[in-house]
Amino acid sequence: MRAPRTTLRRGLAAAVALPLLAVAATACGYGSEAKDDDAKSNVSAGGKKLSADTVKIGYFPNLTHATALVGIQEGLIAKELGGTTVKPSTFNAGPSEIEALNAGSIDIGFIGPSPSINGYAKSKGQSLRIIGGSASGGVKLVVDPKKIKTLDDLKGKKIATPQLGNTQDVAFLNWISEKGWKVDAQSGKGDVSVVRSDNKVTPDAFKSGSLDGAWVPEPTASKLVAEGGKVLLDESTLWPDDKFVITNIIVSQKFLSEHPDVVDAVLRGTVNTNKWINANPDEAKASANSALEKLSGKALPADVLDPAWKSIRITDDPLAATLQAQADHAVKAGLLEKPDLEGIYDLKPLNKILEAEGQPAVADAGLGAE
Repeated sequence: MRAPRTTLRRGLAAAVALPLLAVAATACGYGSEAKDDDAKSNVSAGGKKLSADTVKIGYFPNLTHATALVGIQEGLIAKELGGTTVKPSTFNAGPSEIEALNAGSIDIGFIGPSPSINGYAKSKGQSLRIIGGSASGGVKLVVDPKKIKTLDDLKGKKIATPQLGNTQDVAFLNWISEKGWKVDAQSGKGDVSVVRSDNKVTPDAFKSGSLDGAWVPEPTASKLVAEGGKVLLDESTLWPDDKFVITNIIVSQKFLSEHPDVVDAVLRGTVNTNKWINANPDEAKASANSALEKLSGKALPADVLDPAWKSIRITDDPLAATLQAQADHAVKAGLLEKPDLEGIYDLKPLNKILEAEGQPAVADAGLGAE
């Protein structure tokens, strides 16, 4: 598979966060226990318990984690686990979810490629495996159309990314580099002013005029459009086949070794969830929004939800080749020492499930475990 053209994107951001990934001393204090108003999301009634009493699953209250949102909300994951209970927890940042995995506070997590790369590299290949895909896409460059008409107009403007070294930040830095422009990665100063702004405050900053645009994931991108912004670039167009990983599924290597039956059951649940989402997009969108409302207290309005949902592709394929490309660009950006990613994937359990479903196997891009 050929390398992405502007594939700086996701994994690159992992580098800056490396100091944040020290293994925690205790297993408490990570994430927030997800709210479950319906027992179907916890345990399948009358089912036979597997080798573990519970499986602790971490994810973000974000549309790019729709597999987890819908799979837990609709009980599709619990259904495969029989009497083994699902204990969900939500996180707001990748480093904290990796710390939770390392500390045993979660067993399986939905997470972006950058923290996956970072966690694996930091542990010298001992902490996690990527066992499946979840989502692709959902990242856009949105600008003030009064100030910016073309991509060349970005020079000299103030463009936000969510955080120094995060996936979108590195993606934008790489895109800038490919334009031949210069920006200091740490300060964000240069031919373009890269402003690190939390996704929660970026829409208000954009509305006030203090930002000229932002390279951000959904639903923040659609929130900016609702404030009068215009999508100038969809990051998917920079990748082969318009696909790049934004969310994959990871597991603690210890949990995978001790409870392979539970891991298999969760993967069957995610495959079934992804199939249901893709077959019932409107119903799935409503389910994801309902889950977000329970978790955050506020549902997304239709003018944000609808375009955001359309831009995210739900997939079982972890798109391994794009993760490798992301890591390469992190190194290029000076944000990550060259990592050894051999063994980061174990897709054998997933591929057995896909084969049973009559679906093609997914590839590990040469990064599979022995």
